[in-house]
Amino acid sequence: MLTTLLLAALLTTGAPDKKPDLKTPYEKGNGNVTATYDQAIDWYKTFDKAYDEVKMVPYGYTDSGRLLHLVIVSTDKDFDPASIKQKNKRVLLIQNGIHPGEPEGIDATMMLARDYLQDKSKRKQLDNVVLAIIPVYNIGGALNRNSHTRTNQNGPEEYGFRGNARNLDLNRDYIKTDSRNAKLFHLIFRDWDPDVFMDNHTSNGADYQHVMTLIATQHNKLNPTLAEYLNKKMVPTLYTQMKQDKFPMVPYMNHAGDTPDEGIIGFMESPRYATGYTALYNTIGFVPETHMLKPFDQRVKATYKLMENMIETVHRDADEIGKLRAKAKQETLQQQQYPLNWQLDTTKVDKIPFLGYAAKYKPSDVSGLERLYYDRKAPYSKNINYYNTFTPTTIVEKPVAYIIPFAWHEVIDRLKTNKVDMQQLTRDTTITVDTYYIADYKTSPRAYEGHYLHTDVKVEKRTMQRQFLKGDYVVYLNQEANRFLVETLEPQAVDSYFAWNFFDSMLMQKEYFSSYVFEDLAAEYLKKDPELREKLEDRRKADLEFAKNARAQLDFVYRNTPHYEFTHNMYPIGRLMQNVKLPL
Repeated sequence: MLTTLLLAALLTTGAPDKKPDLKTPYEKGNGNVTATYDQAIDWYKTFDKAYDEVKMVPYGYTDSGRLLHLVIVSTDKDFDPASIKQKNKRVLLIQNGIHPGEPEGIDATMMLARDYLQDKSKRKQLDNVVLAIIPVYNIGGALNRNSHTRTNQNGPEEYGFRGNARNLDLNRDYIKTDSRNAKLFHLIFRDWDPDVFMDNHTSNGADYQHVMTLIATQHNKLNPTLAEYLNKKMVPTLYTQMKQDKFPMVPYMNHAGDTPDEGIIGFMESPRYATGYTALYNTIGFVPETHMLKPFDQRVKATYKLMENMIETVHRDADEIGKLRAKAKQETLQQQQYPLNWQLDTTKVDKIPFLGYAAKYKPSDVSGLERLYYDRKAPYSKNINYYNTFTPTTIVEKPVAYIIPFAWHEVIDRLKTNKVDMQQLTRDTTITVDTYYIADYKTSPRAYEGHYLHTDVKVEKRTMQRQFLKGDYVVYLNQEANRFLVETLEPQAVDSYFAWNFFDSMLMQKEYFSSYVFEDLAAEYLKKDPELREKLEDRRKADLEFAKNARAQLDFVYRNTPHYEFTHNMYPIGRLMQNVKLPL
């Protein structure tokens, strides 16, 4: 009878809710296992169902044909970025698996998100901080599992591959945006406008005692208001907390010489890199780099601790960070000059504590020649030089607007992906603009990430009237994207769209002349233009090879006549310098 009543009660009220298993594949493993892409996504789906404070959002398909997801952890169950900003909450965007062979962040972030909802003391820190998590960014690379390509790395047993489904390194794709992954990242980034960004990695390079190294946004490139906070408060706090947690940090080991003993150089991340891109929008960025030779479980724990300390710091300084970013955004709107390219100032040097191993040399068992090794039986602690001051080498004046001909759709599409405000001309119009002519450049002889990069670009600026057509785009520099626009549309910038080959067709001359026909016409021009004849004579005297080359002399005259196409080497984007009324 009792059994019958109990069964009836269970059927009426339902069995007690059973909490889902939220142990991660890493926790279920042996400390040397990382989650596959499918395991990670399945875990986050379970996490989403278990907590109303979690929402998993598919953003679109990547180059792999699989969906890129964003997981939002918001303790008041508000998942609208605009509403979250109105509540003066800070957004911390955590990205994992951009290089899936460096997977610590994938595993550490799953545990971190779960623990912050299950632990009441930690949960309070999310009162004013919303977590936005990209579980696995490079899905194609994550699906390409193996145990060998991270040759120098100590675990895990299996991991993903650096290249994505198109063999692109996604940490070189933030500006050129060749991958669907990067396009989706731009949508996420511009939707959520994160205050702080973390992109979890594993290092390569020297051997040393530290488990965690850190790249912070290069302070000279960051808005000065944010840079002061970053240098004087945020970074010192993180270093202090990590030392207390038994994971003392050091800046990323970008050696000045063969070994760290000769000092290290701050990483000058251009906008092709994650934190170089995020800095364009006044987001404070970090790239944690755990040490490749440390056991995987130590690397996961160090990554977890750094993210934990980051949340605590953002929670503590939430109001300050919000005010500083608002000030930085306003200063960017008012900024009239923009630095584009940088060089290291070797006269500025700091001393930083470093826990290393003695660098020694011995004969190689392979070549018989001298080889470097680090002696773990000879640890040391000492201060080393740290060079982290850069000065701009190229500075440009901000135009009122850029005018981009409709034809350059690859550039227009990338601006749209970045949610740039643009307007179009409603009729054909003659406009006075500053126009660049490409005077010189160097081009990489080998492909780099699918392109042949232009470097050391030299320009000549001319003010001229140009005909623009109905449908051409006018992009005013009165928006949050100002710095992004300058660094992509000024051809001399290191990661400009010109540098990435999107304007190469304008570098080729389309019309020429037949020498035997142009001979008589060139002679007429020289008769009518004594100044041109004098220039030709001067060139002959200065250049004996030129004086022996008839075709070169005809070409010299040709280039100084109306027959030469004025669009050859002309950068097509116009720089509007006066705020004139345009038909928009």
